[in-house]
Amino acid sequence: MKLLSIAIPCYNSQDYMENCIKSLLPGGEDVEILIIDDGSKDMTPEIADAYEKKYPGIVRAIHQENGGHGAAVNAGLKCANGLYFKVVDSDDWVDLESYQVILAKLRELAGGREMLDMMISNFVYEKEGAKHKRVMRYASVLPQGRVFEWEEVKRFRKGQYILMHSVIYRTQLLKDCGLELPRHTFYVDNLFVYQPLPHVKYMYYLDVDFYRYFIGRDDQSVNEKVMIGRIDQQIKVNKIMVDSYTLWKIQNRKLRHYMFNYLEIITVISTVMLIRSGTAENLEKKRELWRYIKQQDIRLFHRLRSGIMGNTMNLPGRSGRKISIAAYKISQKVVGFN
Repeated sequence: MKLLSIAIPCYNSQDYMENCIKSLLPGGEDVEILIIDDGSKDMTPEIADAYEKKYPGIVRAIHQENGGHGAAVNAGLKCANGLYFKVVDSDDWVDLESYQVILAKLRELAGGREMLDMMISNFVYEKEGAKHKRVMRYASVLPQGRVFEWEEVKRFRKGQYILMHSVIYRTQLLKDCGLELPRHTFYVDNLFVYQPLPHVKYMYYLDVDFYRYFIGRDDQSVNEKVMIGRIDQQIKVNKIMVDSYTLWKIQNRKLRHYMFNYLEIITVISTVMLIRSGTAENLEKKRELWRYIKQQDIRLFHRLRSGIMGNTMNLPGRSGRKISIAAYKISQKVVGFN
């Protein structure tokens, strides 16, 4: 068994995927790199096959009909032989020094008495043209130097969340909890992090800037105009998150609070994008989303509405919508809009 499986979902990624792959190769025999070609129309399949041929036993090329990012992650998880599992998007990369630290710690913990469920590390917003690179760190909320449980986690501040870039999950945990992301849907990375959380018991945090999250392509899913164009997919993910758990039944208070805050920011992002589009159709979709939450879980609805951001998101009239944009800055921190 490999120590770590790394899935790289690729769709027409010929221009940047090699930078991603090369950053992962120093993992050597401890790592399997799963390049999932999601029905690409460019040279992505040929590049994937060439790396598999050059690095047998380390790189595997997986070809499938186009099913979107979620389907590619599903395929990677299904084929994964590693004890742990990570997703690295094809336009992103990892830091070499941090990579070695993470692999060493995973090796150390793999034989431990407490089976590690989730490793967390920092990620860097590699925003094109930005002189200052913002880093999402967790040193203020997570214990360091030891395995810990939810009871020891401090309160996250608004805009500080564990995203897909931050996590390495135990592979069997993802399989046991039945994680399967929807096909042909963007923004499923939120489900990838959110849905397994109640199954996580033992965690470890490394304060290293491991994942490099590139922001700057015009067609990128976190480009604001693209997000508005794909708002139905954001709403779909938002509703799946609402339906995933009755949060009130999660016994651990710290975990319940964190998951509520995560769901809140995703709902804020959906609402902000619908407001910023400025169309009557999308303003009606905003109302429909809140009606859906109310129908599914009226207690959750009132909790979301009673929070500062929930109130801000639902102020009446044009002036109210202007005030709502204030929460946009918090959304920016989480998603890193272009």
